[in-house]
Amino acid sequence: MEVATESPHGCGNISDTEEDRDSDTDFGPSKLGTKEYWEATYQNELETFKDVGDVGEIWFGEESMTRVLRWMDKTIPENAAILDIGTGNGAFLVELAKHGYKNLTGIDYSPASVELARNVLQAEDLTDVTVKEMDFLNCQGELKDFDVCIDKGTFDAISLNPENAKEGKKLYVQAVKDALKDRGFFAITSCNWTKGQLLNRFSEGFEFVQELPTPSFQFGGKTGSSVAALIFKRVL
Repeated sequence: MEVATESPHGCGNISDTEEDRDSDTDFGPSKLGTKEYWEATYQNELETFKDVGDVGEIWFGEESMTRVLRWMDKTIPENAAILDIGTGNGAFLVELAKHGYKNLTGIDYSPASVELARNVLQAEDLTDVTVKEMDFLNCQGELKDFDVCIDKGTFDAISLNPENAKEGKKLYVQAVKDALKDRGFFAITSCNWTKGQLLNRFSEGFEFVQELPTPSFQFGGKTGSSVAALIFKRVL
C-alpha cells in the first residue's frame, strides 16, 4: 500500500501559516484510504506484470527510494532487520537487496500486492526476502525488533481512510513503536503531511534525526515541497 494523492503529480505541502504547517487536521475521506481500492489496483498491476513484466507505478518516483537509500548506505549496516510498511509492488525491497541489505521484510494488507511483490522478487532472483500479508494496524505483536522501518505513502493512505482515520493514525504510531528496537530508525516519506505535522505526530517515543532533501517549488511568494521525507529514532 503506497499512496501519493488522487493526482500524484499535483500534491504539495505548501501552507500559509506556521499554525497550518503544524496542525494535524484530518483530510477528507478518499478511496485511496480503502483496502478495496488498493486490492483492485494491485490486482491490475499483477495481471500486467504477468503479461508484460511491468512492475507498475513507483509512488513518488524512483528518487523517493534513492534519497532514503543514500541515507541508509551511510548509516545502516547490511545485516540490519528492515521492514517495508505497505510494500506495494515490492520495488523498494528489490532496491534494498541490490544495495546489499540481507534481512528484509515487506508487509501489505492487500493479497494482490503480496502476490505481485513475490512475483517481482522472484523475477529478480531474490528468494530470501520475506513478504507477508498483514494489516500493520492489527499485527497483534507479530512485528518487532526491527532496526529500520520504512514508509513511503502508507501513513498517507491511513490518513485518508473514510471510516476512522483519526483512530488509524494513533494505531499506526503505536505499531511503529512496537515494531522498532530501542534506537531503531523510522524513515517516512509523505505527500500529504508537512514536516511540522509529522514532527507533531511522531513527537512521543521518537527523536527527530534529520530531514532528507526533497525538491522544492515556489508559488504565490511561498515555498513548499511536493513531499516530506524525515528520519526518526525510536526512544523509550
